[in-house]
Amino acid sequence: MVTQPSTERVFSIFQELNQIPRPSHHEEQVANYLCQFAERIHLEYERDKENCVVIRKPASPGYEGAEPIVLLNHMDMVCVGMNDPLSDPIEAYEEDGWMKARGTSLGADNGIGLSMALAVLEDDSILHPALEVITTTNEEDGMSGASQLGKDFLKGRKVINLDSEDYDTITTGAAGACLQFHRIRMKRRSAPDGKCQWLRINIEGGLGGHSGVDINKGRCSAQIPARAILKTICLYEDDIDVARIEIGEANASIASKGEMVICITSDEAVEMVKEKIDSINQQLCKNYPQDPKISCRYEVCEPKDTVIPMEVIVALLDCLERIPQGVVKMSAVMPGTVETSNNVGRIVTEKDHIFVSTHTRSFIDRDMAMLSEKIANTFSNVGADSEIVMSAPAWQEDQHSPFLQLVSDTFLEVLGWRPRMVAMHFVLEAGFFVQHYPGIQIASIGPRIVEPHSTSERVEISTINDIWQVLLKLLKRL
Repeated sequence: MVTQPSTERVFSIFQELNQIPRPSHHEEQVANYLCQFAERIHLEYERDKENCVVIRKPASPGYEGAEPIVLLNHMDMVCVGMNDPLSDPIEAYEEDGWMKARGTSLGADNGIGLSMALAVLEDDSILHPALEVITTTNEEDGMSGASQLGKDFLKGRKVINLDSEDYDTITTGAAGACLQFHRIRMKRRSAPDGKCQWLRINIEGGLGGHSGVDINKGRCSAQIPARAILKTICLYEDDIDVARIEIGEANASIASKGEMVICITSDEAVEMVKEKIDSINQQLCKNYPQDPKISCRYEVCEPKDTVIPMEVIVALLDCLERIPQGVVKMSAVMPGTVETSNNVGRIVTEKDHIFVSTHTRSFIDRDMAMLSEKIANTFSNVGADSEIVMSAPAWQEDQHSPFLQLVSDTFLEVLGWRPRMVAMHFVLEAGFFVQHYPGIQIASIGPRIVEPHSTSERVEISTINDIWQVLLKLLKRL
């Protein structure tokens, strides 16, 4: 009996990747790693202007007549909990059958899938048709890599995407998404003179999570309590100023924490703010039982030189009150599946503007476009400008196609059960691939990854081995 290659090399490649900084928009180092990887094992590769890399490996002997297969992954990750994503490594460890990271996101999304693809390239004992291993950039924050792929970058038309997070499913469809950046322009003014009390209000302890797959799990975005605090501040605009707002860590995540710095010039306003924070904490406990640790606290802090004009705070609050946070509509044809949603990812005060990001998702491209336009108009009404950073189309495969049935049959043969075929409320690059490469077919599989885009991100180790064995058998059968 032939012994299948183990996952040992998969884990060692993943460890190598986790020593390379790879936040979205900064993938140069990991792209270099991929090119050097190809050179070391003497394989042809190509790198485009967006730093996407495709590595090509000829078919195993006897498989030359088979149709080429594409293995798809992305090289960037959402870096949460890192002081400096451009230099901080990820310290992964195993606990109770799971791989986790100490204090940061793990990067299993999509580092594990990429590690599998590279391990296949490196091992000549694995039987397969001609392979194209493509790794894209900026998947997590705009999908600019996939959206700008050249028409000749890929030859294969059957794609195994290793970027799924639901181990017992084949993802056959994904929502479309529109990521927008909004900027409310402002001219800061000098902070008040005289007797003032400066407070830092911290919002912390939220579960956060993926703004697609976790959007309907009852989690509290940090912008919700921040908005309540801002409403109270507006009632005392003569006695309170805001110097700083920083909510959220990533555009594609539910905000798990935030910070505001305020200046208070009356004792009455100080007591009112403290009472309001106590009241907000009580409401958070009542309204978000699925997110039990999120809370607000305050502390005395150092003074700032400038503050934000109150009319700008009012404009921001007006926008946040008018745009949705969370589920907008559930699907009528896919029970239990979110059809349309919106998430406010980050709110950050810059020198001359307040930055807000919104991530709108829907399985209905028309509905996504309409909601995105409504959000942009909301900001336009207060004089802000908006830009569409990424607009990805929804994607849906024919679940009865011979290709998807073969993938399902392989799960049954290797693991003894058939996976569900589902469309997911996260965004995959598949929509762009369908646009660029007519006739392409895509099946998305992967190990069980829980809490992606958060410091609680973890991957179940046994499912890595299972998906690895499915992948090897699938390549052989194809």
